[in-house]
Amino acid sequence: MSKNNEVYDESQIQVLEGLEAVRKRPGMYIGSTSSRGLHHLVYEIVDNSIDEALAGFCKNINVMIHKDNSITVWDDGRGMPVGIHHKMNKPTVEVIMTVLHAGGKFGGGAYKVSGGLHGVGASVVNALSEVCEVEVKSEGHIWKQTYHRGKVASPFEKIGDSDEHGTKTYFKPDPEIFEDTVYDYDTLVQRLRELAFLNKGIKINITDERTDKSETLHYEGGIKSFVTYLNRNKEPIFPEPIYVEGRKDDECSVEVALQYNDGYTENIFAFANNIDTIEGGTHLAGFKSALTRVFNDYAKKFGFIKDSDKNLSGDDVREGLTAVISVKLTDPQFEGQTKTKLGNSEVRGIVDSIVSEKVSTFLEENPQVGKLIIDKSMVAARARDAAKKARELTRRKSVLESTSLPGKLADCASRNPEECEVYLVEGDSAGGSAKQGRNRNFQAILPLKGKIMNVEKQRIDKILSSEEIKAMITAFGGGIGKDFDTSKLRYHRIIIMTDADVDGAHIRTLILTFFYRYMKKLVEEGHVYIAQPPLYKVAKGKKEYYAYDDDELQEVLNTVGGKDTNTNIQRYKGLGEMDAEQLWDTTMNPEKRILRKVNVEDAMEADEVFTILMGDKVAPRRQFIQENASKVENWDI
Repeated sequence: MSKNNEVYDESQIQVLEGLEAVRKRPGMYIGSTSSRGLHHLVYEIVDNSIDEALAGFCKNINVMIHKDNSITVWDDGRGMPVGIHHKMNKPTVEVIMTVLHAGGKFGGGAYKVSGGLHGVGASVVNALSEVCEVEVKSEGHIWKQTYHRGKVASPFEKIGDSDEHGTKTYFKPDPEIFEDTVYDYDTLVQRLRELAFLNKGIKINITDERTDKSETLHYEGGIKSFVTYLNRNKEPIFPEPIYVEGRKDDECSVEVALQYNDGYTENIFAFANNIDTIEGGTHLAGFKSALTRVFNDYAKKFGFIKDSDKNLSGDDVREGLTAVISVKLTDPQFEGQTKTKLGNSEVRGIVDSIVSEKVSTFLEENPQVGKLIIDKSMVAARARDAAKKARELTRRKSVLESTSLPGKLADCASRNPEECEVYLVEGDSAGGSAKQGRNRNFQAILPLKGKIMNVEKQRIDKILSSEEIKAMITAFGGGIGKDFDTSKLRYHRIIIMTDADVDGAHIRTLILTFFYRYMKKLVEEGHVYIAQPPLYKVAKGKKEYYAYDDDELQEVLNTVGGKDTNTNIQRYKGLGEMDAEQLWDTTMNPEKRILRKVNVEDAMEADEVFTILMGDKVAPRRQFIQENASKVENWDI
């Protein structure tokens, strides 16, 4: 019996009819009701058109953002089936739009390979739209049906004749469901471009009625063009990406494109049925093992490596590598925390075999490219040996041995990482105020001297020679690079606190570049924050007010009665101008402070931003700054 003698019986069991379950728990179907979920609606409908393209029946896909943020997607595929469904005894279009898990992706033979992670696209989009309309051109006619919040609003009926074929879906996201119903053009373009690369020959057009922007995404080179695009702000060491493809019966097709640049980080993007498998999986494992073996065999065969014990490691052969792996299979199995890790065990061997055979053949036929890659890998191997020695100097023997911590770190008393935080503070002056003003129980202070090394332009052995970087590695306790482990972190909040000026922004970007390149999980798991110190102090009589931007300053001035003789406005040039009490009160007190969490919405975009901002090419950086200057207050990494 439950509390207060409440009865638990059949009357308390709810049954949600039709699409009510989707409206009740939208996050289960599209991830969230934030901007990410809003954009996901478009991807679900586009995925249906992509399936038609994969089956060989669609060449053109069009996406339009209307002025009221509603969306129309139309294609020149076969068009949804318009007949009466034999089991449901209603129009098949209506079944597809109003019944969960009704479609051609569930073993009915319509699609051998299909994209879309859940296969619930059209009905879920319908359920979460204020209005949805489907128009089908098929069998010489045009058919149409309208829905309101997932429910049929008009009969499925013939409205005209046409010799064309295809499906058009219009929908307006429901403001009762979504926190924000404004579409971001660039976000949509990024995903649509990805799909155009992954499905060579398909033409995707996107138009934004709000701004008159439009773009046609069409790449005959497929993922080979994708790699060229990803490397466009870098310096490739050979001109054309290596491209290989192969197939295992009708079960699995494999495409791989790869190209090396003169940088030091690897960027490998793996897709299964057009889904970005950000957690990797068997296709990625097969690619990595094949690549390491192929380059070691090649290096030994042609005398680059004479000592049989001196093999190149996987990290060595992937330094500076940009690669795209795309597999398409009939029965993908996804696992992992976000269901974006490919689990099909047979795929590892298939990818390994195809990559081994085709890349080996390429190297035999292109020895000049092979030499460039081996030379780069051998330099990486020598750097790795040097880094191994340097890394030992940065490792702490245990969390409790404070003697191994950097001398300038003012540690906190608590040993519980979940409640501990460390402030990375620019300069000794601000560091002194922060040490005096902090709560010593859970707040640690690590002052950093000037601008740290730009890791985008250095190998790991040079990076580990930097005293400031060694101090951060040692203080955090999680290691670096491939060995980085968030479970060993000494602090669960790492807070970057720099001056609110150009130099402060530069230092912040340098630190974030280091985190993203060598402690990526720190960012991915939400441990990195940016402190927001005030820009102004307003004194009126004996009272003091703080403003964090110009708009807030105006609000404060309006509150205290404007700029009369008793009002003093101070603009802070740096953190060092605040005493310990002021710094605590405005920037460090958990009850009052403002912290911005750093997150990585999209790994590909983040990689591009860091390459542009911190790399060697000036022209892309100038263009980026010109295009994004107006958004500077809203940047997320």
